[in-house]
Amino acid sequence: MSQQPIPQATSSLEMWLDYLSNIHTSAIDLGLDRVKAVASKANLTKPAKHIITVAGTNGKGSTCALMEAILLDAGYSVGVYSSPHLIRYNERVRINGQDLPDEKLVSSFDFIEHERGEISLSFFEYGTLAALRAFQVEQVDVVLLEVGLGGRLDATNIVDHDVSVITSLAVDHVDWLGDDINVIGFEKAGIYRSGKPAICGQPKPPATVAAHADDISAEFYQVGIQYTYQVDGDVWHWSSGAFQLENLPVPSLPLPNAATALMALGTSELSISDVNVVNGLKSAKLPGRMQQISHEPIIVLDVAHNPHSAEYFATQVKQLYAGKTLHMVVAMLHDKDIPATLEVLSPIAHHWYPASLQGPRAATANELCLSLPASVSEFSSPVDAFNAALVAAEPEDVILVVGSFHTVGEVLEHWQKKGN
Repeated sequence: MSQQPIPQATSSLEMWLDYLSNIHTSAIDLGLDRVKAVASKANLTKPAKHIITVAGTNGKGSTCALMEAILLDAGYSVGVYSSPHLIRYNERVRINGQDLPDEKLVSSFDFIEHERGEISLSFFEYGTLAALRAFQVEQVDVVLLEVGLGGRLDATNIVDHDVSVITSLAVDHVDWLGDDINVIGFEKAGIYRSGKPAICGQPKPPATVAAHADDISAEFYQVGIQYTYQVDGDVWHWSSGAFQLENLPVPSLPLPNAATALMALGTSELSISDVNVVNGLKSAKLPGRMQQISHEPIIVLDVAHNPHSAEYFATQVKQLYAGKTLHMVVAMLHDKDIPATLEVLSPIAHHWYPASLQGPRAATANELCLSLPASVSEFSSPVDAFNAALVAAEPEDVILVVGSFHTVGEVLEHWQKKGN
């Protein structure tokens, strides 16, 4: 273990994050014993009266953002924990729609440092505990927890939550979860709780999901069975049993996630009106999800980073930008399914700008080019690739930035610094 000096309650957030990055042997360390011991000692396993935990391959952030918007409209105080961040670590902890300021994060880190004693925690475990502490201190009514990886062994699963959600299921994080969809289903279903609502937003999921829900006597709600939704022109309808919501506004975030969010809130003991649902659907947004930051040329940022999310992204792009010339800026992590993801994106791209990311999990532009058409220029960073696309694009063209949270974060930060 590093002999790095321990930051103080007065230290900067940067100093704390540097410390947390270096005190544990591995960045990802699945298993709940250590983090559970600290959470129990610090009384953090139930940091709010109502807690909804959200797992899934894609759509976790969108589902949380949709629930958050509806709950805020209903007058609840809401804490959201999500990862990774795009630009600043503070994005990972939101209270009432605002990122937690440095001093409150530092205060939470300092608290966890004193509580953990000799127990070693990974960066994510430490951050999770600090978020739970912040929600406890701020006395929020509802906590929405986004699972980091898998479910069963993720640090968020130490919490005594009331409703569990699986948004979608696909093969991702192969290094950690393998490529067997039944195993992945079981890992995600590990967040389900006996006698509590367990939602599944993946159509026709692997049998392991419902089987685990049944084994532990969870109240299982499967999309297409216990709840359904359908688009009708520019509105949509949602129903569960005899309960129906009709003529809802289509949100800017993916509709399957909105339908799942409504089921999760519907099974909770929270008081929400139809008006809250409508207002929340209209206002919910999330950076890096079909995020348009310019009109001439149109620039769209999306964190799609696996075949499942790329498919949704490609469908949206085809609908929104039919007939336009599309410039695709892409950079990815090497533990993603690069060939399959780029294969999904290839039919919509007219010009490619592959870039290298930095860090131990980064893929190089050269790796991406193995799955792209011949004679494509390579770029050393997403910002370099983005600037090249800006030079090449006509005012009526569309620049798409995809492939990773890192890719979108770097371009978004660059764009904001330019004063746009």
